[in-house]
Amino acid sequence: MSEPASISSGIAARYATAIFELAREGKALDKLEANLDDLSGALEQSPDLRAMIASPVLSRDVQGAAIAAIGDKMGLVPDLRNGLGLMATKRRLFVLPQLLAQLGAMIAEHKGEVSAEVTSAKALSKAQADKLAKTLKARIGRDVKLKTTVDESLLGGLVVKMGSKMIDTSIRSRLDSLQNAMKEVG
Repeated sequence: MSEPASISSGIAARYATAIFELAREGKALDKLEANLDDLSGALEQSPDLRAMIASPVLSRDVQGAAIAAIGDKMGLVPDLRNGLGLMATKRRLFVLPQLLAQLGAMIAEHKGEVSAEVTSAKALSKAQADKLAKTLKARIGRDVKLKTTVDESLLGGLVVKMGSKMIDTSIRSRLDSLQNAMKEVG
């Protein structure tokens, strides 16, 4: 891990721990989890939001006002809203994506869940996603929360990542393996 990434994750971990502990004490973890999903979606969809949190040009006051307005509009729990306000004051909003990931992981751990990133060639139906989650739960013995994405270049099959484990059943991967095997033969 590079030093800047290590520093960012360290900063995010400290804020995430504080926000998580406050929300847990206030029995607001379910609401916090919903807020994380909403905020992650907003971050993905809005180039303006991504630019605002990363901008070294915007003053602390401008970033603080913007993040407060976002917090009010989205109905963020006070612990998260206050944490984001403090991050703006300290010019730490650039770690927001890492903060959201760390908070999500802490909530999942608290609930006994494991998150799995699933990439498929086409969007999974609700029934397919439920069956995959049930199969993964049977394999690892814990509830699995799926985060799905679509990558048409897979051609078919799935790529499932859970922590450090990866299961690749994609046709693209099988074709690559076959191509490598044929190169070795001839």
